[in-house]
Amino acid sequence: MKLLLIRHGQTPENVLGRLDTDHPGPGLTELGEQQAQAMARSLANETIGALYASTLTRTQVTAAPLGIMHSLDVEVLDGLHEIEAGSLEKLADRESLKRYLGTIFSWAAGQLDPRMPAGPDGHAFFGRFDAAIAHVAERAAGQHGTAAVVSHGAAIRTWVGRRAEDIDHEFAAEHELDNTGIVALEGDPDGGWKLIHWDRSPVGGLALADPAAEDPTGKNATNL
Repeated sequence: MKLLLIRHGQTPENVLGRLDTDHPGPGLTELGEQQAQAMARSLANETIGALYASTLTRTQVTAAPLGIMHSLDVEVLDGLHEIEAGSLEKLADRESLKRYLGTIFSWAAGQLDPRMPAGPDGHAFFGRFDAAIAHVAERAAGQHGTAAVVSHGAAIRTWVGRRAEDIDHEFAAEHELDNTGIVALEGDPDGGWKLIHWDRSPVGGLALADPAAEDPTGKNATNL
C-alpha cells in the first residue's frame, strides 16, 4: 500500500515556537487554512481510498478539504496524536526544545527507554503509533490506492526515522517537515516500509511557507 503521512497546517503555537501537544489543541491560522486547501488541491489526482486524522483539532481541520476533494469521511484515529511534551508543554526556550527533540530522535535511533520529562517513553509512543498504522494497513488490505494520514511533525519524523528501511534516524533529524509537508511510504507493517519521497516544505509551494514562524519541530528544528 501507499501511505501518505501529512503534517497539519500552521497553528498559532507554531508561529510562536512553543511546544503544544495537549488535547484538543488549537485550530489553524489563516495561513494554515490556506495550506490545507492547497494540500488538498495538490493531491487531487492521487487515488486516495481512506483518510485519517489524529485526535487533535488541527489535524482534523487540515484533513477536511482533502476529504471534500475525494468524497471521504475523515476517520479520527487514536494513536496518531503528537508526542506529548510532558513538563516541557508550552515552553519555547532553546534548551527545552533541544531536550524534546533530543528525546524523540533517540527513540528513532532505537533507544526507547529515555522518557520525556513527566511524559512518555519511546515504547509508549511506538506502541500506539504502530497500532494506528496497523489499523490503517488492515483496512487497506486488498484495496488499491492510497491511505492518507494527517498527523504531526515530531510524530511523523520519529516514526518514519525508525520504521522506514531505507533511511535512518539521522535522516529524520536532519530533514524537517514544515506544515502540510508530506512523507510518502510504500509497504506494510509486515513487509516493511520504503520511502518514496519526503516533501519538507508545504506541498502548495513555498509561497505558503512562513519564514518568520518559529515552528519548533519544523524548519527551525534543524538549527537548535
